[in-house]
Amino acid sequence: MESLELEKNKVKKTKSYLLMLVALMLFIFSIDLLTVAMSHLNNEVAENILLATRNPFISLFIGLLMTALIQSSSTVTASVVAVVASGNMTLEQAVPMVMGANIGTTLTSTLVSLSYIMNKKEFKRAFSAGMLHDIFNIFTVLILLPLEIYFGFLSKMSIAIAHFFMPDDTYSGPIVYNKVFTRPITEWISTSLDMPIVTMVLSIFLVFAAIKILSTSVYKAFVINSFKDINKLIFKNPYMAFIYGTFFTAAVQSSTVTTSLVVPLVAKKKVSVKKAFPFIIGANIGTTITAAIAAIYKTEAAIALAIVHILFNFIGALLFLPFPTMRNIPVFLALYMGKKSVKSRFLGFAYILLTFFIIPFFLIYFSND
Repeated sequence: MESLELEKNKVKKTKSYLLMLVALMLFIFSIDLLTVAMSHLNNEVAENILLATRNPFISLFIGLLMTALIQSSSTVTASVVAVVASGNMTLEQAVPMVMGANIGTTLTSTLVSLSYIMNKKEFKRAFSAGMLHDIFNIFTVLILLPLEIYFGFLSKMSIAIAHFFMPDDTYSGPIVYNKVFTRPITEWISTSLDMPIVTMVLSIFLVFAAIKILSTSVYKAFVINSFKDINKLIFKNPYMAFIYGTFFTAAVQSSTVTTSLVVPLVAKKKVSVKKAFPFIIGANIGTTITAAIAAIYKTEAAIALAIVHILFNFIGALLFLPFPTMRNIPVFLALYMGKKSVKSRFLGFAYILLTFFIIPFFLIYFSND
């Protein structure tokens, strides 16, 4: 009986490995297809993209709204890397969009907390845990966005680091990307369809599908059992929680998956909000691996943008993780929001609608003036 169970587990793991490989190939293919589609856009469309993202605040809210709508910052950041690689967006314009995607991705854990709305005590703890991710990313954006706007802090630093990967000083002007192994197929599809907008939509859908398949297969193969088995060890101290948060999220390619695992643990009093915070900080760093994979084009701009994503989350971690007083600020605010949301259940829904949908939509809409 035991050997039969082991055999079944082996078959399941083999299927998961194959699914992971297929998903990874699909991801590389879809990112390449998006890059080709973007490079085939006519000048008018390209100009509209550039105009829309010229305002850093609008770029930030586009990233936020896109991520909130499709529930995947990995898809948005990977797509932005492809757009930058195609030459239709500059690195400086893409940086705020990546920041916005980091805020947009926090919606999932907040939505998970709403499933506990019928139980006051559980909802209070769950909503606080969901809010932690939001507050951490909003604080990091409030600190780093002004530095980027006025000094080019992240873009200049990432270009300097990218030079280590691409020491060729001849880089200037439009981006010239190296061909990846999928290029003959993606060029053929793009030419056959001869509709860059349709190809672009199709490729974004494929990016999303690839990340979801990859996330599910890795989660089933590695994370779910490990997470249950080492729950107590994970949250033993802040740095252990941070390491596990980074590891699990890098494995499943989605911070939303791992942070959503934490919300039920906090709701059921298995983990405190304070102990869950370092895990969430780690999850933010783990999710940057998607942009790193998307930067396979070996263009300076694509690599630099992947580095921006890593730097943004790494600096955020450095600001909060080593200092208990700094760590307590988001925890205190999250607990405060949890208390308020219990008194008025409408507050939770209002916060989600305003932060992730209504405010970004109206700011983008009225910016056309």
